[in-house]
Amino acid sequence: MNLCIDQGNSSTKVGVFNQTELVETFIFERFGKADVLTLTDRFFIDRCIISSVTSDNKEFIDFLEASFDNFIELSHKTAIPIENRYATPETLGKDRLAAVIGASFLKQNTDILVVDAGTAITYDFIDSQNIYHGGNIAPGLNLRLRALHEFTHKLPLIETKEESPLLGNSTDSAILSGAIYGIVFEIDGYINVLKIKYPQLSVFLTGGSTFYFDTKLKNAIFAERNLVLIGLNRILQYNVQK
Repeated sequence: MNLCIDQGNSSTKVGVFNQTELVETFIFERFGKADVLTLTDRFFIDRCIISSVTSDNKEFIDFLEASFDNFIELSHKTAIPIENRYATPETLGKDRLAAVIGASFLKQNTDILVVDAGTAITYDFIDSQNIYHGGNIAPGLNLRLRALHEFTHKLPLIETKEESPLLGNSTDSAILSGAIYGIVFEIDGYINVLKIKYPQLSVFLTGGSTFYFDTKLKNAIFAERNLVLIGLNRILQYNVQK
C-alpha cells in the first residue's frame, strides 16, 4: 500500500492507496512521526511519497526515508509520467504538478484544464499527448475578500457562504457575489477560450473552495477534491515500476 502526503503551510492532507485505489484520506493540522506510526499500524504500507512546501522538516523526511522500502520526496528532479514544458520547473508548485498528473491518470489521452481553487486559484493545462504546457495563478476567494477590505476604507471583511445571489442587494452580498461570480466567470472564460483550440477539453476542479463554484459553472466539470493525492500516488507508482 502507498502513503501519499501533501504537506502545506497550515495543514497536511494524507491518502492511503491500495495500488491505484484510494482507501482513505485524512487531514492533520500537524502531521508527524506518531501519525505515521499510527497509519502503518493500521495499514500495511511499504511505499511513501511526500510533497512539502516547508523547508525545515529534514528530520521528518529522514524518518520517512528510513521507514519505507520505497520513498520519494517530490522535487523538480523526480521522474514523472508526463512531459513538463514549464520554463522554470524548479519554481513550479508541486501541488500543481501533482494535480495535472492526477487528472491525466483519471482521464487519459485527453486535453485537460485543471482548476485548483484554494488560497490562490491555479489554472494548468495538459494536452492529450501528456505534455504539460503551464498555466496561470490568480487570487482565490478569501484573498479577494480580504483585498477589498484591506485596500479600501469602508468595505467590510465578509465571511464566505456557499450560496450567494448573482446580484447583491446589500454591501455584504454585493462583495461576496462579486468575488464568487467573478471567479465563476473567470473559470468559464478560460474554459471557453481553450475549447476553441481544444474542443474536446475536459476540466477538473479541485481545492478547498471547490464547492463555491462547481454548481455555478456553465461548463461541465469533474470535481475531484483528492486530485493532488491521486497525482502523488501516480508519481510514486511510476517510479516504483521503472
